[in-house]
Amino acid sequence: MSTGSHFVCQECGHSALAWTGRCPGCGEWNTLVEAKRSAKPRRGGSARAAAGGAEPAPKPVPLRDVRAPDVGRLLTGISELDRVLGGGVVPGSVVLLGGSPGIGKSTLTGMALGNLADAGGKVLYVSGEESAAQVRLRAERLGDASLAVPVLAETSVEAVLAALEAERPAVCVIDSVQTLHTEGMTGAPGSVGQVREAAGQITEVGKRIGTAVILVGHVTKDGSVAGPRVLEHLVDCVLLFEGERERSFRTLRALKNRFGATSEVGVFEMRSGGLVEVADPSARFVGEASDAPGSCVLCAMEGTRPLLVEVQALVAPTEIVPPRRVATGIDRNRLAMVIAVLARHGGPSLAAADVFVNVAGGVRVDEPGADLAVALALASAHRGQTLAGTQGRPLACFGEVGLTGELRFVAHPERRVAEAIKFGLGRVIGPEAGEASQGLAPHRTLRSALRATAAGPRPAARAA
Repeated sequence: MSTGSHFVCQECGHSALAWTGRCPGCGEWNTLVEAKRSAKPRRGGSARAAAGGAEPAPKPVPLRDVRAPDVGRLLTGISELDRVLGGGVVPGSVVLLGGSPGIGKSTLTGMALGNLADAGGKVLYVSGEESAAQVRLRAERLGDASLAVPVLAETSVEAVLAALEAERPAVCVIDSVQTLHTEGMTGAPGSVGQVREAAGQITEVGKRIGTAVILVGHVTKDGSVAGPRVLEHLVDCVLLFEGERERSFRTLRALKNRFGATSEVGVFEMRSGGLVEVADPSARFVGEASDAPGSCVLCAMEGTRPLLVEVQALVAPTEIVPPRRVATGIDRNRLAMVIAVLARHGGPSLAAADVFVNVAGGVRVDEPGADLAVALALASAHRGQTLAGTQGRPLACFGEVGLTGELRFVAHPERRVAEAIKFGLGRVIGPEAGEASQGLAPHRTLRSALRATAAGPRPAARAA
């Protein structure tokens, strides 16, 4: 097979010599992406036949006979980052770090490399978006350790691979993978073919020489990592840096991790000197929580860590049809479901009102245990009365709301309640737990929880 490139359909695998908008094989639109041809024959029946059957077939090995090397992890000196990674960076692994522009990806990786270099490790920072002088300006505010990191301003994949082979660092950061281009592809940097080929070549070299590579990637409008989907399957770990640039708090989530759990979350705060770890985010959020109508505290679980966040709701009458449903920090479809369940099972009907729900602090909560907090906050905002807490403190709650109005069990209720009690929120509303939990006020239905918190609909006035 001659060298060059061709275009492969991502749906049916059809190969074409030129790009067309519609795949000739399956008829799908915009599915042809550029792929590089290899001059080497594939390992398989054709290769063995060409060699006269001289190459033996590979022999499978039972897992019990496989020797797993005991490789120590590299600690970045940032405990929140190390915990999300599963205990540190694994040598030879490939990590994809995604996030919106300005969220702090370069700051986080610069701090990590600075700590590794200060501990005596060999590191390398490859910048494809900024010059070396621009990288230095950012590193100056991160401390002297970050200024000791060697930097390479390069966008050619071949030059980056040559630097990796020559330097052989323990950890290498490439910022960003969308800016790299290889001479074997004709597409522009950032195209599907260029990103896939660049990531594949860097992954192969990094694993061969034992260098841990952190690829910084862009995100799309919907928040997912940009580039081909195969990029996420190619790497060992996918991290997503979330937050609002207008707010100081940032959250780091693991979407995929071959060396640890995917449910861990790290919390950071952006300051003038860089990112600062927030070891106890619940203290920050509870301290800012207000005892006002439409406000309650959610006892959430982010991985193995209990987290207390404030859920705020605003209900305002409107003449717009349909009324607006705005959700910040929670899923908008989940909000629509909670509004429907409220109207059907003992809560107020919000069909003629605009609804706004916000998780204070810029935190995003994806677990179903936030349903009860959203429902109680909406009912409180509609009624205009504060939820019945304890001694002027905001009410704490958690629980999943079913379509039939029942409160369903969620994981780790005892840890949620213990976190609330730790900050003086003694009365916690939630579903019945499998084991007794001191401080929990259990309820079976949403209607019962609304009555207990005095957040149900106003009673109708009696006729004279």
